[in-house]
Amino acid sequence: MGKRGRKPKTPTPETLDLPATAMASPPAPPVTTATTAVDDVFSVSNVEIIEQPQASQPQHEGRRRGRPKKLQKLSDKPEAMAPSRRILRAVDNGDHKGAVGPTLTVSDPGEAWEGGARVVPAMDAVVKVFCTHTEPNFSLPWQRKRQYSSSSSGFVIGGRRVLTNAHSVEHYTQVKLKKRGSDTKYLATVLAIGTECDIAMLTVDDNEFWKGVSPVEFGDLPALQDAVTVVGYPIGGDTISVTSGVVSRIEILSYVHGSTELLGLQIDAAINSGNSGGPAFNDKGNCVGIAFQSLKHEDAENIGYVIPTPVIMHFIQDYEKNGAYTGFPILGVEWQKMENPDLRMAMGMKPDQKGVRIRRVDPTAPESHVLKPSDIILSFDGVNIANDGTGMFPFRHGERIGFSYLVSQKYTGDNSAVKVLRNSDILNFDIKLASHKRLIPAHNKGRPPSYYIIAGFVFTAVSVPYLRSEYGKEYEFEAPVKLLDKMLHSMPQSPDEQLVVVSQVLVADINIGYEEIVNTQVLALNGKPVKNLKNLASMVESCEDEFLKFDLEYQQVVVLRTKTAKAATLDILATHCIPSAMSDDLKT
Repeated sequence: MGKRGRKPKTPTPETLDLPATAMASPPAPPVTTATTAVDDVFSVSNVEIIEQPQASQPQHEGRRRGRPKKLQKLSDKPEAMAPSRRILRAVDNGDHKGAVGPTLTVSDPGEAWEGGARVVPAMDAVVKVFCTHTEPNFSLPWQRKRQYSSSSSGFVIGGRRVLTNAHSVEHYTQVKLKKRGSDTKYLATVLAIGTECDIAMLTVDDNEFWKGVSPVEFGDLPALQDAVTVVGYPIGGDTISVTSGVVSRIEILSYVHGSTELLGLQIDAAINSGNSGGPAFNDKGNCVGIAFQSLKHEDAENIGYVIPTPVIMHFIQDYEKNGAYTGFPILGVEWQKMENPDLRMAMGMKPDQKGVRIRRVDPTAPESHVLKPSDIILSFDGVNIANDGTGMFPFRHGERIGFSYLVSQKYTGDNSAVKVLRNSDILNFDIKLASHKRLIPAHNKGRPPSYYIIAGFVFTAVSVPYLRSEYGKEYEFEAPVKLLDKMLHSMPQSPDEQLVVVSQVLVADINIGYEEIVNTQVLALNGKPVKNLKNLASMVESCEDEFLKFDLEYQQVVVLRTKTAKAATLDILATHCIPSAMSDDLKT
């Protein structure tokens, strides 16, 4: 059934997906880069994630917003478990169906390497991850969706720990691990989930699990054309699978699950559903990355992506240093390329000076106290920045990479030296780096959604999962234009600012005439601006005025008699079997 009057859209088949399951999620746009023209096939804005399999969601048909239809699919979905049988799938690329790539399943790892010069990787360290998920229902935030199961891959590292992908254990209620050649599943504990880098760390309390298992050793960042071998438990069988290829590209990639941009490897080894979280080995048997997503398009074959060791070690060291995952910091600015000579001259740059111009500074970022719009960033931590935002970092000899790579190597709370040009003067600042706060967050980081109900009006804070729940995987085309504009371009003015909307109106006598208000932003209550959902709930609960007057977007006004509204709320909650008028986080 379509939501609130929207006409259901005929479901379309998805690439690399089990039948009639899965929900997709395009990433939020990067904050620290200017808009650039990119190849249509590999456009980051067209990237799409295939989420964990689940009950099919209603699709919605609506007017397009003037943007082209997404062309390719980036998939990072763990293999789904059918209730009683395993389903073999062909990859659907439009009119052409065929196998993604060769997959060699071996029972003896020695057979795969016989007669070769490569070192046998630590196959026994690769485990199969079984996870039961229970996702929040963002459209009905007082309840959760039906639970579902998935399987993926992982591998053992030092310190009695196991690494896998964050999307493999997202919204987990139970995680179990099974070793190669074992018939026992061991209960696992989730130690940390790194949403941005799509890595999760697990452990097992049972000592039996660790017997006979040697942790993998990490290798250096590989070079182009270096051989890589991806090991895991993808769809197509129950035993361990090995696919091989070479490193095709090393650059800053869009991490679909994390909605971020970090260093990544592109390889031509097949990465299929279930490979998520499995290690990628070099020819010395050392782990050089974690398989996490792949590109599916009719014009592309065997394009897989691997999380490289610098990102993995950042995650591990962050956990060891802080006892928890704190994230990847960013430089809270939006910048513009300075490739035009007239622009450089107008900004007072000398012929030998290069850098990028600051367009906007995040008001909640620490650097907002020192950096200003139209400042020219000349260098970061002593590394000169070119007019296109790249630098010759200690990364690869003769190769350039975006300076956001250098920022991502830092930890939250670290200081960095930034040299800027302002009004023809060179200034040096020591800036403390922090993680990014979006007005419309890309993830709720495992927390259940917040809500508040008064007189049948359901108020909630907007997030990307909420938009996806309301408008389906095509939310970036179907959602209201003003919400999309705020998602793409707005910056929070304070750390606790939220975008609060009337999600829906539970029909009752008291709210006659307001029934069609859906996903409309709440701007003020009785003339006082609404900062966040908790602020709104507090103002309503403590209101002693005769009327509650809500100022909404599009100059709409909602007026309710205060005493009548509060009295009617209990009956409405009972009618809809809602346990509480507000979520637990608003009660404290």
